[in-house]
Amino acid sequence: MGLTRQYLRYEPAALFGLVASARAGVAFVALRGERGRYVAVPACEHVFVWDTRKGEKVLILKGLKQEVSCLCPSPDGLHLAVGYEDGAIRVFNLLSGESTITFSGHRAAVTALQYDHLGGRLVSGSKDTEVIVWDVINESGLYRLRGHKDVITQVLLLKEKNLLVTCAKDTLVKWWDLDTQHCFKTLVGHRAEVWGMALLSEEKRLITGSADSELRVWDLSYIQEVKDPDEPESKKSKGSSSPGAEENTEEDETLELDEHPEERIVKCSKVGSIMREGRDRVVTLGTDRMGKFLACHGTDAVLEVFSVLSEEEIQKKLEKKMKKARKKAKQNSEEEPERSVELSLQEEIQRITNVKASSKIKSFDLILSPKGELKMVLLLQNNVIELYNLDLSAQVPQAVRVSRITIGGHRSDVRTLAFSSDNIAILSAAAESVKIWNRSTLQCIRTMECEYALCSLFVPGDRQVIVGTKTGKLQLYDLASGSLIETLDAHDGAVWSIALSPDQHGFVTGGADKCVKFWEFELVKDESNIQKRLSMKHVRVLQLDEDVLCVRYSPNQKLLAVSLLDCTVKVFYVDTLKFFLSLYGHKLPVLCMDICYDGTLIATGSADRNVKIWGLDFGDCHRSLFAHDDSVMYLQFVPKSHLFFTAGKDSKIKQWDADKFEHVQTLEGHHQEVWCLALSPNGDYVVSASHDKSLRLWERTREPLILEEEREMQREAEYEESVAKEEQPVVAGERQGETGLAGKKTIETIKAAERIMEAIELYREEMAKLKEHNAICKAAGKEVPFPVNPILRAYGNITPSAYVLEVFKKVKSSELEESLLVLPFSYVPDLLRLFNEYIQLGSDVELLCRALLFLLKIHFGQITGNQMLVTVIENLKKTTISRVSEARDVLGFNMAGLQFLKREIEAKDEVTFFADATERFEEKKRKRKKKEKMVLAVL
Repeated sequence: MGLTRQYLRYEPAALFGLVASARAGVAFVALRGERGRYVAVPACEHVFVWDTRKGEKVLILKGLKQEVSCLCPSPDGLHLAVGYEDGAIRVFNLLSGESTITFSGHRAAVTALQYDHLGGRLVSGSKDTEVIVWDVINESGLYRLRGHKDVITQVLLLKEKNLLVTCAKDTLVKWWDLDTQHCFKTLVGHRAEVWGMALLSEEKRLITGSADSELRVWDLSYIQEVKDPDEPESKKSKGSSSPGAEENTEEDETLELDEHPEERIVKCSKVGSIMREGRDRVVTLGTDRMGKFLACHGTDAVLEVFSVLSEEEIQKKLEKKMKKARKKAKQNSEEEPERSVELSLQEEIQRITNVKASSKIKSFDLILSPKGELKMVLLLQNNVIELYNLDLSAQVPQAVRVSRITIGGHRSDVRTLAFSSDNIAILSAAAESVKIWNRSTLQCIRTMECEYALCSLFVPGDRQVIVGTKTGKLQLYDLASGSLIETLDAHDGAVWSIALSPDQHGFVTGGADKCVKFWEFELVKDESNIQKRLSMKHVRVLQLDEDVLCVRYSPNQKLLAVSLLDCTVKVFYVDTLKFFLSLYGHKLPVLCMDICYDGTLIATGSADRNVKIWGLDFGDCHRSLFAHDDSVMYLQFVPKSHLFFTAGKDSKIKQWDADKFEHVQTLEGHHQEVWCLALSPNGDYVVSASHDKSLRLWERTREPLILEEEREMQREAEYEESVAKEEQPVVAGERQGETGLAGKKTIETIKAAERIMEAIELYREEMAKLKEHNAICKAAGKEVPFPVNPILRAYGNITPSAYVLEVFKKVKSSELEESLLVLPFSYVPDLLRLFNEYIQLGSDVELLCRALLFLLKIHFGQITGNQMLVTVIENLKKTTISRVSEARDVLGFNMAGLQFLKREIEAKDEVTFFADATERFEEKKRKRKKKEKMVLAVL
């Protein structure tokens, strides 16, 4: 066997250059006892918490591999639920930053999350069209609700009633009764997708946003309010006849699919529409926590804010209107005005203002501060967070921008990267700016405005940088002052590529004007300054027949490789500019290439997804590798080696061996197209930029990477993925209707089931051994030492049955049902006997009862048909009832004690409250008397 070549592994070191991803929403979170200061935003697979006052990142909630798709803070402000692209939901503790609970139930990205008002339940909607209700306290799934035919866009839980409202892209709004877990009402009054909805006026009004400029308003009356179906609507629901509120008799006729049964629970009637100024679809529609303010935005940069009147305010307005009507009637000498004075919908939901952001809005959140200001945080498309304050006491409220978080990243995609010669500074350039980053601290140390940058390099000495732009200019910047020194019109088209000459005296550029231009550095005297400054001098030009896409020097500076739009790479002699080689074979243009340190190999990456490795002596193709699933965007050799990295539009970065033509490693992390990468001169660091707005740093570790092990790990990961994608196990006797089990089969649930099976196997073996040992002792007539199983010894010499319980308790609460579902029935009888034993001892009654009832549900036929289990079930019935009664008694006693303590505290608080109020009253009285005395003295 030949020697296997060892490689060193590159690991992800950091993610930077990202303020917020525009994929999921933004949310105010309570941190350090403050509300309205800290905001949580998605950042690829992580969640960043920003301090809007200081513009600093205060907390990072680290994710795994999948991108964040949804956020929802808990009502107590201590937790944040985060939904991911793969359908997983993780609940983070905002105090520790750790993930405390993980829920796996959805098969596609989570699109909507909502806590109930106590924070005990969490409802999630997904791209898989299903809604799941989770128990946060018990860390388990309750049930799955099916009915929608397209992506769920919003879910709302009612505070007072155990009802759920969901809307989706299938144009439907569905009402669910969570007691019976079925859909009892469907609103079909929308012609297009329903993108958002909100509950207003103490949940007596529902407002929905669709693909047009209408916000449809529905009045809700609940069971205790509906006395007579023929009774006319209340004054409040007569808004459809008001001016500006649009009537739609067609929609009213087709409001409900199931006409009468649901009116026992809730009755919906359309009362009109609020017109938005935007003409496009609603992207986000939401209210503040109290439901006093409503805001929405479309695909533009305007947030429209509305105020919702409370019952008291409506009553006051009605009285005012009535007064006016009476006055008018008196003047016109008419009789008493009719009692049909009512408020229009536009008067009840009043437009306050429009907030114009600096770019397209992707999501927002509102919070009413104790000072009476409305705080609005906007997450924008261009990697910016903006915070606005709205002073509601002003005559004409105007939103004022109080903070803007921008420094941490570019406004557009980074198209070029470069490392300084000392491996410390990183240059990144986009359509609007050039930024210099410190590699060790990841802080942005310089930001300079530029035109649309396409290529860049550090000038030898690392004091200046040159940027090539889309308009054909070369821009020279000084890093010490952060200023633009010089701009040259280099090409008539875009400057696609720039390469420093190995002797460091100059550089070469290639552009869309079919020219390769050679430049030299020179020192020139400034008119205003006595000192000389650096400049660029054009010395030679090479005219070609096609647009130039990439240029590279050979390390000895004898050859120049030029990639052309005709899918070939031409190699020329640098001194005479004579043609040497033509490398042809790619089906689409070569977008990137590089020459290795010894000048023997050239690797080319193309839009045809292939990388070809060529010899530079004869121009022969050594190997063609299928590198990426999309265009190869960038390619660079690792210094002093024949290893090279490629970046692709398939969001992956791959390392290859150009000698053995092997794929060494894949760096996964980016979620969208990777535009460029750069390797540090010592080869220890790789930095990459992507369409997901993030820059990522990868570090070479000292850990050896063995290819066979990598392939094995890859195969295992593929197997685990295929297992998770298999058909979900079917529960006997359960039909595929509106409801189902909340969990799903994953590799974790299979592993948990395997651990339970192994524990039961060990229990069986140990019991058999014990029987055998007792027989030997009986035959020998003396005590023989019993060999203890090493696993049981590791657990502290516990009994086999106690070991099974330990394993069982270690199964995650959210995975328990699914683990029991894949457990073969042959293990169930032993498990039932053990459950009986555990419940008799009174240990973990709640967990065991939950598992017991689930096993009885899924294996009911086999258990009842098995004569051997009759006695076991009888015993279980007795012990379970008695133990559960005991647990309930303890719980009841504790609850009564807590209620007593609560009453005691409230009584004390009331006494102190009244004492404070009396003191304040006395103080005011004293002040008033003092003031009166002073006035009298003056008089």
